[in-house]
Amino acid sequence: MVGADISEHQTQPGDKVMSTKEDISVSIGIILFSNLTQLDFTAPYEVFSRLPNTKLYLLAETLEPISSDRGLIVLPNTTFAQAPKLDVLFVPGGPGVNAKMEDQSFLDFLKTQEEQARYVTSVCTGSLLLAAAGLLTGYRATTHWLSLNVLELLGVEVVRERVVIDRNRITGGGVTAGIDFGLAIAAELFTEAMSTTGYAYAQEIQLAIEYNPQPPFNSGSPQTAPPSITARVQAASQKFQASRRQIVQRLLDKQTQNTDSPQ
Repeated sequence: MVGADISEHQTQPGDKVMSTKEDISVSIGIILFSNLTQLDFTAPYEVFSRLPNTKLYLLAETLEPISSDRGLIVLPNTTFAQAPKLDVLFVPGGPGVNAKMEDQSFLDFLKTQEEQARYVTSVCTGSLLLAAAGLLTGYRATTHWLSLNVLELLGVEVVRERVVIDRNRITGGGVTAGIDFGLAIAAELFTEAMSTTGYAYAQEIQLAIEYNPQPPFNSGSPQTAPPSITARVQAASQKFQASRRQIVQRLLDKQTQNTDSPQ
């Protein structure tokens, strides 16, 4: 079972070794929901937890345990109703995105937090939730490669990159891109706050967690994977992706009806 307290993260041996200004304080809200992909948020969490003077909020509608798509149990520490003003609003992805794209109260919470957040961010298909809430309109963004076409249907300028930064919108690609995304956030936050040290913070964290990927296979992208492998992964996800596109179509139809309705 995974959970976290909301205490401010202080310097620990082996991490956060750089000095920082005492008046810098960062709040990061991680949105949790049933059937999310745990690595979408635990990878960035590992990076975020090493940032100085940073409070991490695991936000959910209730404090009830949440099961990931692979059965890991996660404990929220703050309800939506208790959520403070956030510097970073972060939405992970996963199969549970499908239900949340049509959950208006959930989307309204994202909209409310967006109004105050310095950065609005996601990893993997969390960007579909941001887009469903209308928070990526006019922005460049990315998502898991299997859902790039779905994100495009929602009116987003889709970019096939590991991390995409467009003004205060920062989106990461699929699942494992969460570490890259977390390091990009670290650099953005502390470069903005302290002029030149943000990249050093991010590099120190990268070294501390020994993020030096050397995968045993070159199959981490449809551009590099053997065509037969790509075809099998696409086939396995075909029904699920079709269902996701149907949800998006319902959202678009609803938007059209609302537009056409007399005021």
